[in-house]
Amino acid sequence: MGLPLLGGIAGSVVTRKAVKEWYPTLKKPSWTPPNWLFGPVWTFLYATMGYASYRIFQQGGWEKQSMPLSLYLAQLALNFTWSPLFFGAKKLGLALVNITAMGVTVGATAHSFWPVDPLASKLLWPYLFWVSYATALNTYIYINNPPSSKKDGGDSNKSKAS
Repeated sequence: MGLPLLGGIAGSVVTRKAVKEWYPTLKKPSWTPPNWLFGPVWTFLYATMGYASYRIFQQGGWEKQSMPLSLYLAQLALNFTWSPLFFGAKKLGLALVNITAMGVTVGATAHSFWPVDPLASKLLWPYLFWVSYATALNTYIYINNPPSSKKDGGDSNKSKAS
């Protein structure tokens, strides 16, 4: 259950400087949430996804639940790599591919959890909603913040003013 929370804490280390210095320079939509909201939302989401995975694990462990738990780990790996891609490497396009795959994988995870434990599946729904919202936000930012130079691979923004 603690793995998602630990990953979230590790991700916040990567994002801290970029959230203060780089992220404010990006052109973002009017529906961008305030920065203070991300911490509480992610704490809630990591706690609920951890509890959901615990409930699935309790139904036979890896031996009986290898598919749902493997999907869970796959989406968690995608989740843990998004912040380093977006905030660390500033690779907006690659982060968009990552978060799109994450959304599909979270949906597949929730779907695979349902026959085992419907509540565990429902616990992932707020996460799926937030990832969908974040995907739309990532898309907007990617489209509206063209790369600052060809040298950076055409995928990052170094100092675009908002």
